[in-house]
Amino acid sequence: MSKRLIALALVGLLINLAAVRTAFATSKGEEQARFAGKVKANVLKLGTGEKARVKVQLRDKTRLEGYISASDEDGFTVTNSKTGAATQVAYPQVKSVKGNNLSTGAKIGIGVGVAFVVLVLILKDHIIAY
Repeated sequence: MSKRLIALALVGLLINLAAVRTAFATSKGEEQARFAGKVKANVLKLGTGEKARVKVQLRDKTRLEGYISASDEDGFTVTNSKTGAATQVAYPQVKSVKGNNLSTGAKIGIGVGVAFVVLVLILKDHIIAY
């Protein structure tokens, strides 16, 4: 019985060793650069203009709210809708960005849903009439 138990334990350990992944340590600078790249991609995806509404929290705990009026390789500009004040923000300064711009897929989905509801309402009236 003990030989079976030892054999099962060894098999379990071998499986555990086979499934081990190596962990790569990254420096804080590399991690911040990767996050800045993600922020840049999200800002570019939102676009610019008054429909590109955002809420931005910076690393120094400053909060900005408005729309993205311009973006480039180094940063973007958030313009407050109420005051018209424009604030230039560098990508590494950003802690979080929340955008309120709908993607093309979301717009198509909403359009299809509205069309379906209208179709159901039209068909309901025709079915009741017969």
